[in-house]
Amino acid sequence: MLKCSTSLWSADLASLAADMKRVEPHTERFHIDVADGHYVPNMLFFPDQVKALRKHTSLPLEVHLMTTDPLQWVEPFADAGADIIIFCLDSARDPAAVLRAIRNRGKRAGVSLLITEDIELVEPLWKSLDVLTIVGTAMGIKGAEMDKGVPDKIRAARHIIAGRKLPVDIEVDGGIRRHAVPLMHAAGADFIVPGSLMFGEDPAAMRQWLASL
Repeated sequence: MLKCSTSLWSADLASLAADMKRVEPHTERFHIDVADGHYVPNMLFFPDQVKALRKHTSLPLEVHLMTTDPLQWVEPFADAGADIIIFCLDSARDPAAVLRAIRNRGKRAGVSLLITEDIELVEPLWKSLDVLTIVGTAMGIKGAEMDKGVPDKIRAARHIIAGRKLPVDIEVDGGIRRHAVPLMHAAGADFIVPGSLMFGEDPAAMRQWLASL
């Protein structure tokens, strides 16, 4: 069954702790998008906020850095209580150095690929990854449809992971709609990053639906 890393961007931002508690029994972890207003035009979440949220759940917190300099944010978010730190591959001058910094703090590490980026870009990094996040829409856009190339990219990643017996989860972030999720599942995704599907619907019914795929 597909697992969930539920996006807090779609929660009630004025009542995050309460919304997290409502969804907590139906997700494996929470996904926190961090946007600096430069890499993407949004401004979302910051270390002190993550530190405050850490007190309200025992589930893993997954921080997705959509920032111009991911390396500078590893320490603040690790200190704030992040369990997994993912960064956009094209945002780092030295992706291997960012992955080392994350792992040196004892955190799980990942990179995200834009819809315009090929799986081949990950080649030097596979052994340092815990999570590969395949972005399904234009970065920083909410409510958009999944790019048609996403299932093929999932399949390509699954082929490499299976062939090399790598302990890497494939996660899809963006375009998580009821008609698209079965395509992600069939292609071999391990996690999806639902937002409105979880917070805008009955989360228990959402998980029953995933189990039926």
